[in-house]
Amino acid sequence: MSVGNVSFIKDFVIVGFPGLQPHYYGLVSALLFFVYVFTLVGNAIFLGLFIMSRSLQKPVYYCIVNLVVCDVLFSTTTLPKIISRYWFQDGSISFMGCFLQMFFVHYFGSVTARLLAVMAIDRYAAICFPLRYHSLMTNRNVFILILGSWLLGLIGPLMMIIRAYPLPYCASNYIVHCYCDHIAITTLACTDREEYSYPAFIHAMIVLLGSLAVIVFSYCAIIVAVLRISSAQGRMKTFSTCSPQLIIIALFFLPRCFNYLSSNINIKFSTDLRLVIIMMYSLLPPMINPLIYCLRTDEVMKVLRKKIQRKKIDTKSGKT
Repeated sequence: MSVGNVSFIKDFVIVGFPGLQPHYYGLVSALLFFVYVFTLVGNAIFLGLFIMSRSLQKPVYYCIVNLVVCDVLFSTTTLPKIISRYWFQDGSISFMGCFLQMFFVHYFGSVTARLLAVMAIDRYAAICFPLRYHSLMTNRNVFILILGSWLLGLIGPLMMIIRAYPLPYCASNYIVHCYCDHIAITTLACTDREEYSYPAFIHAMIVLLGSLAVIVFSYCAIIVAVLRISSAQGRMKTFSTCSPQLIIIALFFLPRCFNYLSSNINIKFSTDLRLVIIMMYSLLPPMINPLIYCLRTDEVMKVLRKKIQRKKIDTKSGKT
């Protein structure tokens, strides 16, 4: 069948975990709903602290705010439909809606990878060039880097949509995944998908490994600079300023790189285990990141303590 033929499928069905027994549907939907609510609340708290506190309105926190927005939008793109699949047994999604979801899934993933690279550049400038930091990482320069992350992130997902949308989809409409992913969709096309899978894989590797290369270079330079610090206390303090970002970077990059590489060197997993891994690296970072920002960043913790103490004082004064 030629690529130009009209697709016969009018909508798709999100299968989720194919091996999951129906009596676990309620438990899984409740767990996913908890993850979604926790993600929204945690990121909303950080966003509120940023808006209300001038002390947090600095270049590195501008990056984190954009990461917060990206995390919330990614979770909102993916979670409601899979929750509906298990809560209401409604996994259907329109043909156009599935491709829109695919676009946003890959778009927000690309933007997040680049934002993490920008955050690494910020730490590199702060530690390796402390006297020039404020002239290098001005609000204008940070805005350009962040805007570039959002704009460059459009290229790959748009190319995926343009290439995948016209394919003939005339067989099964069941997507064995928890959301509309490029591989999961193009697998259903009635044509040879190799010419579509390799460009998508190359793009994913460019985004992941390109951003990771910037991060590795930045942190190698940071390590060298930190080791030159004479006092052990000074070294620990400098390392502590980087630890939140390192945790976030590890959560985002390591499982993704493992998943992409394992699928291309014939390391086989069961479908359910592969989907569990994908959902963990897709949904856990947006949920955990706010905790890392707040609990591992002294400046954010100080602001949070002040807000809590002020709230207690206001409550007591209201009672009296």
